[in-house]
Amino acid sequence: MSTNIIDPANLVYAKPALMNDVDMHYCPGCSHGVVHKLIAEVIDDMELRDKTIGIAPVGCAVFAYNYLDIDWQEAAHGRAPALATAAKRLNPDKMVFTYQGDGDLAAIGTGETIHAANRGENIAIIFINNGIYGMTGGQMAPTTLSQMITSTSPNGRDTHESGYPLKILDLLAQLQGVCLATRQSVHTAASVKKAKRMIRKAFENSMENKGTSIVEIVSTCNAGWKMSPQAANDWMVENMFPAYPLGDLKNI
Repeated sequence: MSTNIIDPANLVYAKPALMNDVDMHYCPGCSHGVVHKLIAEVIDDMELRDKTIGIAPVGCAVFAYNYLDIDWQEAAHGRAPALATAAKRLNPDKMVFTYQGDGDLAAIGTGETIHAANRGENIAIIFINNGIYGMTGGQMAPTTLSQMITSTSPNGRDTHESGYPLKILDLLAQLQGVCLATRQSVHTAASVKKAKRMIRKAFENSMENKGTSIVEIVSTCNAGWKMSPQAANDWMVENMFPAYPLGDLKNI
């Protein structure tokens, strides 16, 4: 009985030129690595390597500056949109984007996010929504679903006690300063292509000074959810997508 063995020498991995040759710290199955790759590809495709300023958050992506070879600034927790505002106003010819998780953007940073968007700052916001605080132990986040189990809601989120999941993108889409509000994912090849297209649109908007763009990526946290990567993807499709439907909420 013959066994087909894949020869590693025949495997080809097209690592984007902007990605540094370092190991990522993310958990296996995490969506962050895919989104990092898309951002690197878009920046390279747009020839913006020397015209990009990224703002790293506090959260799982706190070391994002280690992985992409562009100019970065590190923000205090939740303050990435405020820092991005200063960077873009001082450098109007640059493409400025923030990279934030749900705890950073929709909890401690809610004020900065809403007011930057309301002012129509010419920045792009990449928002990773996995419904949990992934870095600090899997606690309940503003985006945690009703009845979803976390380390601080072991019996499931009680909406009478903790309120409802915060659909921050839906709120931001109502603001006049927002030109793009879209919700995507990276769990399939087709969804990766759509996400890349919308990230590019957000970056183009920043360069064309159209206002604030927000690209939400509905993601998994298989470590925090206590699931295998495949099970986490399936759970996301079944539970996260109905609460956070994919597609454009606003695209001017």
